Amino acid sequence: MRMIQICLLIFILAEVLNRDGYSQSVGEKVSLKTECSQTLRVLVDGLVDLQVTSVSDSNFGALHCKHCNVYHTRAAEVVYPFAVVFKQTGDPKYLIAAKHLGNWLIRQQLPEGSWKETPEEWTGTTTDQLLMMACAYPLMRDHLSETEKEHWKFSITGAADYLVNVMNPEFASINYCATTTATLALTHRVIPAEEYLRKASELAIQVISKMDEDGFITGEGGRIRGVKYGVDVGYDLDMSLWGLGLYAHETGDSLVNRYVLNALENHLYFVFPDGSIDGSWGIRSNKWTTYGSQTADGCQILFSLYAHEDARYRTAAFRNLAYLRTMIEDDLVGYGPHYWDLFDITPCIYPTFARSKNLALAVEFGDQTEGLIAPLPTEDVGWTRHFPTVDVVLTRTRNLIASITAYDYKDVKRRDRSKYMYRPSGGSISNLWVQNHGFLQISSQTVYHRWEPMHFPEVKDTVICLTPRIEFTDESGYYTNLYEFDGRISIHRDEQLGAIVSTSGELKDNRQYPGGVAYVWTHTFTDDAIEKSVLLRYHGKKTEVRIIEPIVQQHNMRFQLLNPGAVSIQGGNRDFRLEVVEGDVRLEIGQDESLYWFPLPAVKCYPLILYVDIPKRWFEQEIIYRISVLK
Repeated sequence: MRMIQICLLIFILAEVLNRDGYSQSVGEKVSLKTECSQTLRVLVDGLVDLQVTSVSDSNFGALHCKHCNVYHTRAAEVVYPFAVVFKQTGDPKYLIAAKHLGNWLIRQQLPEGSWKETPEEWTGTTTDQLLMMACAYPLMRDHLSETEKEHWKFSITGAADYLVNVMNPEFASINYCATTTATLALTHRVIPAEEYLRKASELAIQVISKMDEDGFITGEGGRIRGVKYGVDVGYDLDMSLWGLGLYAHETGDSLVNRYVLNALENHLYFVFPDGSIDGSWGIRSNKWTTYGSQTADGCQILFSLYAHEDARYRTAAFRNLAYLRTMIEDDLVGYGPHYWDLFDITPCIYPTFARSKNLALAVEFGDQTEGLIAPLPTEDVGWTRHFPTVDVVLTRTRNLIASITAYDYKDVKRRDRSKYMYRPSGGSISNLWVQNHGFLQISSQTVYHRWEPMHFPEVKDTVICLTPRIEFTDESGYYTNLYEFDGRISIHRDEQLGAIVSTSGELKDNRQYPGGVAYVWTHTFTDDAIEKSVLLRYHGKKTEVRIIEPIVQQHNMRFQLLNPGAVSIQGGNRDFRLEVVEGDVRLEIGQDESLYWFPLPAVKCYPLILYVDIPKRWFEQEIIYRISVLK
């Protein structure tokens, strides 16, 4: 039966791919309800097999995560996906699984009404568990005993009361507050207490007050005088905006709904034509997987809520779903495009149960009709957008989409001890996508840290950053533009050349100390190439500077040094060349190749390294090189 389902999913995916590799061509029709249901069934079947079925086991009903050897309390959120699949299929095994899982979760509840995010102590995820219990209860009520009904309602009430008492931006990151607006609004269906709606409305206002002028929600980073700052576009799309949107649809709050719609206009630019999500530059990009964020829920519920108003949202939901399907193996979701090549262990079930939760919500609350596929903004060509509140630039040519980030967020309290200070910045390309190819360049943490041991995979050996960068190392430490969070970015559009994006700053270490080398990194984009100019100004001690250009290793890619200044890249979906145009530089390829991979996003790269000669008589040195699409 399982093999039949997998084959069916592959057949469906093949049917909806057009010649460019994108799901469903513009102008065709698709049903998000049908598509989400199909993938939901696959993920649910993978999870139901992990359930403890021995009545004598103290964890009877729980889901066992083989990767972590833990019974994640958050995994019990699958109670709702189980219930939805039971509603669709009538198969009692899903009802039984949902009942046992819900009963297990109730047994884990603390007297105050909260749940810990096992194996950690954090209780803010109570909002996620309550939402799923509150949504599952109406689907299961008629199949529960009177005693079970009492236990479920008592548990739901206790969790809701806990959230009313504790949830606010001073307690949690902003995505928890946004989710809780939907949680309490839907809990009101089961337990019609007016304080739940009042609290939901209060939180919704607090969340939209955190939206900046570009519609990004601040409040995902460090806390200063009790207030959180920092934007993560991945968590906006996968968590916060759908929470607000679901709350607004449930309560009829037109003000909040208007804020969500306004925010979506800009967020839609971070959905690429193949459905991948550009979460490369946000402050929580250390959990970015290319299909979304590792521990977040997903965007199908968000976009399906608004698909009836704008067909582009239907496209975004469906394309991302098709892209997500390419990350599924053995019914579980990996951490990125190369997970199943890089790891020989089963992934943590977090991405799988989180995505199933999102798909279940989309099936039940999202667009229920069949509708047209419309082109995404990233499918149009010849534009450049600057998002000034975060100093991120997106540009689109005929063949390329690039994100350049100089986002200036700093966790000034924790600095180099902060998980938010190892993201890409300083004018680097954090994401380079090529038409009919996919990712050519990508980004990662500057240095890999397991900030949250439960969520960040263990890596036995050193891994090297995947982000394009300028760097040097001397006796005082390691310096790079990636630690430059005060870079000055400028954008110019030339009618003949295209977009020109420049960032100037200092190469710095992780404590924000400059090392005496200033830079101006300029990217000039044309239809078929990026020309990169690096102007270095040595105003301290002169030292050898390296420019690192990792290339995503698609299957069967080959790299060949054609001459001292040119590299051929062949064997992927398209062919490329990197060539030095000007400057005293030595080009080497493949050095420490085995270390150029990352677990999040799970991607393997191949390093191209330009060693810049130290100028003997002058204080400036300019290097110009070009990455071209050949076919």
